[in-house]
Amino acid sequence: MLAFLFPGQGSQYAGMGKTLSDNFPLARQVFEEANDALSFDLASLCYNGPDDELKLTQNTQPAILTTSVAALRVIQTETDLAPDFAAGHSLGEYSALVCSGALSFVDAVRTVRQRGLFMQDAVPVGVGAMAAVLGLAREPLAEVCEQAAEGQVVSPANFNSEGQVVIAGHTEAVERAMALAKERGAKRAMPLPVSAPFHCALMQPAGERLADVLAEIDMSAMALPVISNVEATPNQDAGRVRDLLIQQVSAPVRWEDTIRQMLALEVDHFVEIGPGKVLCGLMKRMARGSVIQNVQDPDDVRTLISN
Repeated sequence: MLAFLFPGQGSQYAGMGKTLSDNFPLARQVFEEANDALSFDLASLCYNGPDDELKLTQNTQPAILTTSVAALRVIQTETDLAPDFAAGHSLGEYSALVCSGALSFVDAVRTVRQRGLFMQDAVPVGVGAMAAVLGLAREPLAEVCEQAAEGQVVSPANFNSEGQVVIAGHTEAVERAMALAKERGAKRAMPLPVSAPFHCALMQPAGERLADVLAEIDMSAMALPVISNVEATPNQDAGRVRDLLIQQVSAPVRWEDTIRQMLALEVDHFVEIGPGKVLCGLMKRMARGSVIQNVQDPDDVRTLISN
């Protein structure tokens, strides 16, 4: 069985999507659709940067989505690959929903632009933080977060793979949790260069604002199941998509559980579609023996075709 995976924030880089657009008119068309939908030159930002503009959450989210969907459209026309499942890491879930047919690309790119703004506005810069904790199991880390909170917010935000969990919350609480995690045996605990504490209770105001945007969007029948970040189980009911996306903003990303669910469903071929190879790196630890590929430029497309 085959699954298409879509990356989230942190995978962006200046130059992404350019060679794909130069070689495939369909990819270029996707970037043009994004420019029209957002009323600014997102394509130029993806192709040329600058990095500091690309790293702004409200730009990063539509940029990664657009690059991912451009690569997806090329795969859909240049190969006969038909996925059995799709999933995306945080923001990437929107790309997966475009793949499934639940969301139109234009609706998705407009929504994630707003999502990025809402998430940035939810917490003033400097008030929140995120950190990666390596080498500490879930239960001990949850206890660390509870003890470090001291009336503030800090909690697991991304369960990326076994022994790799990202925490998020108030800056001081995250710092206390990092120190305590090291005391409890974590191999490393390091702050992440992000502008807001995603996927924790501090994001609830962003979820409430996002609900108003999603209420105006039509969801279409899903051609394949998307394994949601919130539940880590397949969903093919378009009527549930809105609630899952609203919850996703402040709930942890259960990525490790998502991949283990796919493996249990006998998926043995994974294609990461979009910029970077973050998900491929995580997959290699969890899905040994599976075929794991990445598609972000014309050479990757040619490799996919030849295989």
